[in-house]
Amino acid sequence: MQRKKLCSILFAAAMIVGMLLQPGCTDSTGKSHKNGDKITIGLSMAMLKEERWYMDRDDFIAEAQKLGAKVIVDVANDNADEQLNQVKDMIGQGIDVLVIIPHDANIAASAVEMARRAGIKVISCDRLVLNANVDLYITFDNVKVGVLQAEAMVKAVPKGNYVIVEGPATDYNSIMIAQGIKSVLNAHIKNGDITVIKDFSTTDWMADEAADGINKLIQDGARIDAVIAENDSLAGGIINTLSEYHLLQRIPVVGMDADLAACQRVVEGQQLMTVYKPIKQLAMSAAGFAVKMANGEDIGVSGRLNGGRYDVPYYSFMPEAVFKDNMVDAVINDGFHRMSDVYMNVPQANWPK
Repeated sequence: MQRKKLCSILFAAAMIVGMLLQPGCTDSTGKSHKNGDKITIGLSMAMLKEERWYMDRDDFIAEAQKLGAKVIVDVANDNADEQLNQVKDMIGQGIDVLVIIPHDANIAASAVEMARRAGIKVISCDRLVLNANVDLYITFDNVKVGVLQAEAMVKAVPKGNYVIVEGPATDYNSIMIAQGIKSVLNAHIKNGDITVIKDFSTTDWMADEAADGINKLIQDGARIDAVIAENDSLAGGIINTLSEYHLLQRIPVVGMDADLAACQRVVEGQQLMTVYKPIKQLAMSAAGFAVKMANGEDIGVSGRLNGGRYDVPYYSFMPEAVFKDNMVDAVINDGFHRMSDVYMNVPQANWPK
């Protein structure tokens, strides 16, 4: 009788071991994803205000679906608390990986902590979540963005009064872009060639605030020789204001993102340059890394970047300066915009051959 009982115990133990060894992957946090189950990725976006974010979302979803994953998308509409609530809801829906584009680099650390407590891997995409132990930060070289902007402007306006219009302090990208801008300008400021007469931040990359800031400077009688705007939305607001004062031809403006409207302004001579970031590569790579993480695979990222309390895995793409003369090679030939859209306001006889 005792022998029979012992056999039953051994059989039950074997069954448990067998279940634990079922095909599947378990990550370092203990969350398991069984082969054959559909991977679910939560994509938490800060907002969908600029054109580029629609591209990010659509390319990410398309690549994830191609890899057999399902994507749940939530947009926080520039509200940090709402983003936390949405992430909490995603966790409740059983996501395998969280990909977060944070609205507030500091507050979003709570979302990362919630996900990791639930055994969910986290990718900080495009924008870094500060003081959070994310499993990957994938982005563009944002310091290089600022370097490209400043280098273009110094070449166009080697001496004069500069205005720098930054994004929000809650977006760490804005801080890194500013670092790049100032790394180029500092020597010119020191030797007296360039004076930064105004350097101000905007809330949530709001073009109206950029426009108002430039308007006030003009009203106050300030002489402006150059404006570095950290993105194309800000640049657009500034250019509208300069146009009202008939100053477009005298004051060059640079931006970033290669938005369609900005590319049109560049080829029409209203904006000096923009910075093209290969958004499709970023979105597709983020989706690919998310699927690998869900399957417990090594993502093979060796780079590290300090995000406050932690050095986190870091993967970046290089941006490219885009002017009128390289618009086709940089943006159109890469499939980002169509020739007919970029040059729609230019007589076709003047289109690049």
